Amino acid sequence: MIIVGLDGVPFPLLKELSDKRVMPNTKEIISSGIFRKMQSSIPEVSSVAWSSIITGKNPGEHGIFGFTDLFPNSYQLRFPNFNDLQSHPFWELIRGNSVVVNVPSTYPVKEMNGVHISGFVSIDFSKSVFPKLLIPTLRNLDYRLDVDSTLAHKSMDLFLSDLVKTLEASIQTYRYLWKSVDWKIFMFVFTGTDRLMHFLWDAYEDETHKCYGAFIDYFRKVDEAIGEMSSLVREEDLFIMLSDHGFERLDYDVYINGFLRQEGFLHFHGTEEPELIHVNSSTKAFALDPARIYLNLKGKYPNGSVDKQDKEKVLKDLENLFGSLEIGNKKIIRNIYRKEEIYSGPIIEKAPDLILVGDKGFNLKGNIKLEKTVGKEIFTGKHTQDDAFLLIKGRGGGNIIPGYPTVCDVKDLVIS
Repeated sequence: MIIVGLDGVPFPLLKELSDKRVMPNTKEIISSGIFRKMQSSIPEVSSVAWSSIITGKNPGEHGIFGFTDLFPNSYQLRFPNFNDLQSHPFWELIRGNSVVVNVPSTYPVKEMNGVHISGFVSIDFSKSVFPKLLIPTLRNLDYRLDVDSTLAHKSMDLFLSDLVKTLEASIQTYRYLWKSVDWKIFMFVFTGTDRLMHFLWDAYEDETHKCYGAFIDYFRKVDEAIGEMSSLVREEDLFIMLSDHGFERLDYDVYINGFLRQEGFLHFHGTEEPELIHVNSSTKAFALDPARIYLNLKGKYPNGSVDKQDKEKVLKDLENLFGSLEIGNKKIIRNIYRKEEIYSGPIIEKAPDLILVGDKGFNLKGNIKLEKTVGKEIFTGKHTQDDAFLLIKGRGGGNIIPGYPTVCDVKDLVIS
């Protein structure tokens, strides 16, 4: 089984670039395979979605609800990592070796059968590679754990140059591992696609944009690598391509905690710069990125203010608030979910009480320090929840992962 991930790539973009022959190899795979639009996880962020993809479980089972979380009985932020994943990734369930490269939220790596190079957020190179004896080879290949996105804030040319160098090094790495490891499953994720679309979605939509050519060329290079991989696949193998979420134009950044402060749901101690640790007992609710709403429950948080008998009223008040938010007669929030509607499993109590999905063009954010409710930063593209893609070609893989459905029989696959 070969699994190729294109982080953030939406179904419509992949179809358009394939139809326009920017991605002819992908076009060929589509013509002889199964090509479907997928729903992403909720929220539609990579840490949640990829955790669901590699485990086949929803967040109520695998325990990853976002890039941030809170320590128990506190307002202190923590950053969940691979050690927090409560369900087994597929490579722990099979006999034989797997090669797993650049899957987000799989840092730090663990001992396994095969090779694992973690994806973002990976901090320490030595904790990002198993086995460690592979590190000198990766250094020689100039392998990078991620694109240096800070360069985009200085110069888009510098960013694009680093993006291409990172891609080229990762392709060299895949070639080396493909040949040097006796593997049963090979999983490789391109994450530069997500970075490119965050900063330059406007270039994709505007052929006169100075970076339009660079945007298209990047996807052309990705397609060349896909074509190379596909050409190495045998008839009895299963070849899968998929994304963890989609993308679209970003019109507004919407700061959820700003609305909670404005409407009297969120309060802080004193006049110091607001942090979650300064939440006071007048607070009824707060948000963690991107739009996870937690009730400030008594007994759960140090300054909890909401009694269990008042929980339903506060939830309804919040649903009314978020359901009414508009900018220019456009609804900001497309969907409001209670955790019981979308999650199930033993870890559901750790889930947010409400989860919001933004409407078209609205990028929801949980920044706690900003009193403003709406803004616009450097990003021109944002995640979408309803247009990830799945592309399957081949006949193999029926029982390769115990407990998983036979992939080729799945017609309407939902990530979470």
